[in-house]
Amino acid sequence: MKKMRLDKFLSEMGVDTRKNLKEMIRCGRITVNGQPAAKPELRVDAETDLVAADGVPVVYEEFQYFMLNKPQGVVTASRDRFQRTVLDLLPAPRRRDLSPVGRLDKDTEGLLLITNDGVLSHRLLAPGRHVPKEYYAVIDGRVGSADQHAFQEGLDIGDETPTLPADLFILEAGELSRVIVTIEEGRFHQIKRMFEALDKRVTFLKRLSMGPLRLDECLKPGESRRLTQEELKELMKLKNARER
Repeated sequence: MKKMRLDKFLSEMGVDTRKNLKEMIRCGRITVNGQPAAKPELRVDAETDLVAADGVPVVYEEFQYFMLNKPQGVVTASRDRFQRTVLDLLPAPRRRDLSPVGRLDKDTEGLLLITNDGVLSHRLLAPGRHVPKEYYAVIDGRVGSADQHAFQEGLDIGDETPTLPADLFILEAGELSRVIVTIEEGRFHQIKRMFEALDKRVTFLKRLSMGPLRLDECLKPGESRRLTQEELKELMKLKNARER
């Protein structure tokens, strides 16, 4: 890996802003290979040099991958002037160029992948990839076989084309029905609009999986963790696979 400026290295890893990092370096709070760094423009090798901020080692990572159990009431965005975002829920320090893969509505919870791997994000979201996404939903209204058939046939939700075939599995039918929905698209408010087309209303929605990635049941709403090596391995298969 090519050498890079010390302040760029630390800024990308989310230690602080470049302006504040200059002050930290001036005060001797940044060390390289055990010695106080002399200047922000010092060139460091991210693979061999040992960089620390206030005594805490800072390891450079080109890509980072987080699984978040998104809670309700938080917007899926990298930044927002007025509302808390999903990135605000991640632990620091972290890369400054992270962003959510796709979006969940403010009142929807569940699995959200956050990364700076743009190629992987594109592979997961590209319409031609048909990456399945599974949701648990609570529906105001009795869901039956006619609704399952409608989901399989595709629904007119007001867009130029009907939805692609989707799977609707009924866990419990009643005045409030519990279902599992699997779609291969990501249209705006898609599942809510699909049920609205059948004169029903979604009262709760939670994403359970996206492609090979499944929500860790140990994560409470608002909690996150790094992806495991096995999860990354499966995602890299999808990332490197040819489009259908």
